[in-house]
Amino acid sequence: MKNDAVWTDATIVAADDIADGVRRIEFATAKPMPAFDPGSHIAIRAPIAGGQAIRTYSCLPDAVPGQVAVGVKLHPHSRGGSRYMFSLKVGDKVRITTPENRFDLSWRAPDYLLLAGGIGVTPIYGMAQALVMHGADLRMEYGGPSLGAMPFREPLRTLLGDRLAVHAQDEGAMIDLDTAIARLSPAGELYICGPLPMLEAAKRAWAKAGRATSRFRYEVFGDTGRFSEAPFTVRVAGYDREVTVPSDRSLLDALEEAGIPMIHDCRRGECGLCAVDVLDHSGEIDHRDVFLSDAEKGEGTKLCACVSRIAGGRALIDTGYRPQR
Repeated sequence: MKNDAVWTDATIVAADDIADGVRRIEFATAKPMPAFDPGSHIAIRAPIAGGQAIRTYSCLPDAVPGQVAVGVKLHPHSRGGSRYMFSLKVGDKVRITTPENRFDLSWRAPDYLLLAGGIGVTPIYGMAQALVMHGADLRMEYGGPSLGAMPFREPLRTLLGDRLAVHAQDEGAMIDLDTAIARLSPAGELYICGPLPMLEAAKRAWAKAGRATSRFRYEVFGDTGRFSEAPFTVRVAGYDREVTVPSDRSLLDALEEAGIPMIHDCRRGECGLCAVDVLDHSGEIDHRDVFLSDAEKGEGTKLCACVSRIAGGRALIDTGYRPQR
């Protein structure tokens, strides 16, 4: 795992539509980007609602050496990140980080199962390339809403042949998780990136098969699909302050903009550093993280501020900090 990313100025050198609602964007920097491993991502500063938000995107394996490219899906419930990325054009200047990796391959398994859902194919595409180059035993299951909305489908077919299975939902095709997992050897590893419902289903199937949790690796994106983004309000214990969270902002962003100190790292609902205590709430908690257990989510007493929300209501939260007197 590499976590030594630094911020740098970058210029957009390519911005191309590669699938329905999906755009590939390539960046060049004054100093060539360092080589990076599959599963790496960059962060980008996105001007949203008058402020500066940070969004992360997985690195693609097909950029010009020394440059970096990402794939972005225009999200129907975007908080502003994907809308901003789709507004970029060749020649625009942005601030990005050098690549870092929290979703790296172990290279220890006798065989691999790669699972991709929609735009979650972006880190999985690079993993497939690397595993093929190393002569690894692998299979890939790729699901999406339609064939036209599934980027890199043809390059992956060329790369993997019959080791790739494609499942388009509009054709009634679904990934058979139990069968795919059963084909793995006892020490095989699963790598998955996709929407939360897909991840949760894969976790259940993996546990049902009696597999070791250490051999289940994941990255997640998007929302639960249960609620659309709506504004909500929080009162923060210890502060004489009420904070309104717009539909296009995260609770974490809104708290920081209000001057309330927060600890955070991944901004993807994975590390749990930004979790706050929920003392009371009127709207339902829309848990969008993968850090809290199902039992903790059911208790309704914690919320990961970087991704989770209150579904159109109010809440009293405690960040664990108190203002200096």
